[in-house]
Amino acid sequence: MMYKKRGNQSVIFEEKPLIRGRGTVVGQKEGEGPLAENFDIILKDDMYGEKSWEKAESKMLKEAMLKAVNRAGITEKDIDVMLSGDLLNQLMSSSFMARDLHIPFLGLYGACSTMTESLVLGSMLIDGGFAKNVLVGASSHFCTAERQFRMPVEHGNQRPPSAQWTATAAGSVVVSAVSAGGSGGNVVGGLASGDSAGGMMVSGQNRVRVEAATIGKVIDAGIKDANQMGAAMAPAAVDTLLNHLEDTGRNLDYYDLVVTGDLGFIGKDIMMDLLADAGLNKKMIFSHYDDCGTMLFTKEQDVHGGGSGCGCSASVFAGFLLKKMEQGKLKKLLLMSTGAMLSTISPLQGESIPGIAHAVSLEVE
Repeated sequence: MMYKKRGNQSVIFEEKPLIRGRGTVVGQKEGEGPLAENFDIILKDDMYGEKSWEKAESKMLKEAMLKAVNRAGITEKDIDVMLSGDLLNQLMSSSFMARDLHIPFLGLYGACSTMTESLVLGSMLIDGGFAKNVLVGASSHFCTAERQFRMPVEHGNQRPPSAQWTATAAGSVVVSAVSAGGSGGNVVGGLASGDSAGGMMVSGQNRVRVEAATIGKVIDAGIKDANQMGAAMAPAAVDTLLNHLEDTGRNLDYYDLVVTGDLGFIGKDIMMDLLADAGLNKKMIFSHYDDCGTMLFTKEQDVHGGGSGCGCSASVFAGFLLKKMEQGKLKKLLLMSTGAMLSTISPLQGESIPGIAHAVSLEVE
């Protein structure tokens, strides 16, 4: 058996799984942001025709999953296993989605790091020969997260400037073995042929492969304020990035772009300062690093500390970043979704908020 671990925390994939399809659904506020044209569905209202915000989020995730399957040119029957998670108790959004799709399901909780956690595990299933097609995704909803982790929106509580805006968004991708076929579409060179406006990949676009991954450690910087998520998560992102670079023997400029999941405006600044303190070149950091929480919204949208939530990195990755890679505008991407590992009551009990970040390296063939 050939062991694929590299260094302390990383793996290099031999199979290099293919990102075969992607799908996104976002809320109205996200649809008013700078990345609007990259999303498949933009809601007109955050209830999405459902009776509760929780059911609306589950419906968003389901539609994003189906968009990814459709764009891959396969059917639900071709999916061997589905990996997904969200921020709600008992993974309600993901579990209800899985109930509807009838696909073998593994529910994951990594807080807002769930998208890369699912990508890491899905790629391992492909690389290990345990599956040919894996459907991965994550979701969040502003109103469901506020009700569970801060204060119910109906209370009208004042939010401090540092508080981040949980994205109402869902993102999904199909991760496949290069040899995987399917029963539901005309696949050309591993990508389904068809009209891109109709949601399917176009033959001739660049193929994106998952090349490596770094599994993060839980890092606790002692932050206890639930309105300071960026500060709580940034040290974990720094730790994962530095270990990834050391394990792989790479420099920051190996990648066209390194992207964290949802540190927001404040957390992004902290991340850049910590990387500079660790010895990385400041100009290189500035030119090669960004955060999904600062990309999804503008400061003029009154999102306070910027975007957050599982759906933040999931939608920016599946909607915007992968599109750039398919177009050849990005060749090498390191995605690091970041998560704050708190419960609904732990901050009220005086506990600090640990953070975690997982990294996935993607490259264009």
